[in-house]
Amino acid sequence: MRILNRLKWLQAFEATARHGSFTGAADELGVTPAAVGQLVRALEEWVGHPLLTRSRSGSERLRLVSDVHDALDDITLGLDKLESGLKKLRGRNARSVVVVTASQVLVMNWLMPRLNRFSEHHSNVDIRLDVADRLTDLAHGEADIGIRCGPGNWPGLQTTWLMDEEVVMVCSPSLLSTTPEINSAWLYEQKLIQDDTPHPGANFPAWESVLQKLGLDAVRQSHQHINSTAAVIQAVLSGQGITLVRKALVQQDLDIQRLVQLFPEIKLPIAWSYYLVCSAKSQQRPEVQAFHDWIRGEVEGAETAARAVSHLP
Repeated sequence: MRILNRLKWLQAFEATARHGSFTGAADELGVTPAAVGQLVRALEEWVGHPLLTRSRSGSERLRLVSDVHDALDDITLGLDKLESGLKKLRGRNARSVVVVTASQVLVMNWLMPRLNRFSEHHSNVDIRLDVADRLTDLAHGEADIGIRCGPGNWPGLQTTWLMDEEVVMVCSPSLLSTTPEINSAWLYEQKLIQDDTPHPGANFPAWESVLQKLGLDAVRQSHQHINSTAAVIQAVLSGQGITLVRKALVQQDLDIQRLVQLFPEIKLPIAWSYYLVCSAKSQQRPEVQAFHDWIRGEVEGAETAARAVSHLP
């Protein structure tokens, strides 16, 4: 009977032996050096003796014990055979799959309207969406690539800046149907919806500071707090009030005039930006790189079009 439930141990051991370090193996496998070390130690405990000698200096700090070279040759050959067999199972006409993760609001309001264009250029690649407001563990393979809004410093992941973000004030056009003028006095009479979704370190503006910019020192008590950005947007679309929201999440609604941006002269940048994130291992896959490059092209194209419109007479 083949002992195949220990493949992760063997994969970690073989990669460590080639690189001479847990760090090199971790970069290849898309996990942390600590995780590689644990897998190798589990294999050593199973065989009952050390497989690597450790040293404190030199470029290759881990070296094979002398009598395991032949075993490593067989393990390397076996892993290569497994990879070859998997490719044969897929066949020449097999479709590649890329698992993309992003928050619910970003998927629905920004990514979904664009995905058909990716399929037009990459008909042999299927996109599977992992819609999650939590941070999916990309380093350990829960998804191939993600789009995140944040500070850009996620350990163990490759990050590519996409675009900066700002907060805008928006409402439904239905709120404007009876007002002769949109001014601070009109705003004072409206229900203000506060998005209480955590934005740590983003300097997301509170209503109090925005009202002060408009010369309204007194704050009306008609506030509604919601701890879900998706629910905030739905509340505003239904005409329940006005909110402050990240612009990318409502850009489509602004473009088709389901929402209206109020006081566009007031700029509210935040310290978060949008990034493409993936492990080093995932980015080596051609289909993941294709999606990575396509998203960047989409953003650059949108920015070019916006600049062109802004210069129209």
